[in-house]
Amino acid sequence: MSQAIDFSQLSLRDTLDLAIAIEEEAKERYDDFAAQMDAHRTADTANFFRFMADNEIKHAERLAAKREGLFGSEPSSADTSVLYDIEAQEFDAARAFMSVRAALDVAMEAEVKAYEFYHEALAEVADAEVKELFVALRDEEAHHQDLIKKIIAKMPEDDGFDPDDFVDAPAAQ
Repeated sequence: MSQAIDFSQLSLRDTLDLAIAIEEEAKERYDDFAAQMDAHRTADTANFFRFMADNEIKHAERLAAKREGLFGSEPSSADTSVLYDIEAQEFDAARAFMSVRAALDVAMEAEVKAYEFYHEALAEVADAEVKELFVALRDEEAHHQDLIKKIIAKMPEDDGFDPDDFVDAPAAQ
């Protein structure tokens, strides 16, 4: 991880809130990638990203249910500004007119960061049910990595996509 999170300083509620934010952000990113792939007329990849978005929102729902069971409607106090160091990419990493390969590379990096989040959080989570959930989610993030690797392995190294092809020409003022 680019910024270490000191899980020993987080409450269980804050750790769950961060995990929910990670999964919600991932769902949004996959939705964006699906829309981009639809625009590029790469329906198979768009469908893959929609599948991944569905998985991420299911993760968020499982986490939210666990959080509600433990903490009810207590407000979140988690510092979600660390989200970009956990799973989200820099603003320019996920951009319009990405190639399939570039989108998959960003997705892979995010899945690795999510895996690391759950793996590192496990050392500080004492609640057995939350620990079990984090193990399951960590393992699902590893599975997501495998899915992405399989798609990348089938692709040519150079997909012939040049983002400059989509740059608008200067307009007269």
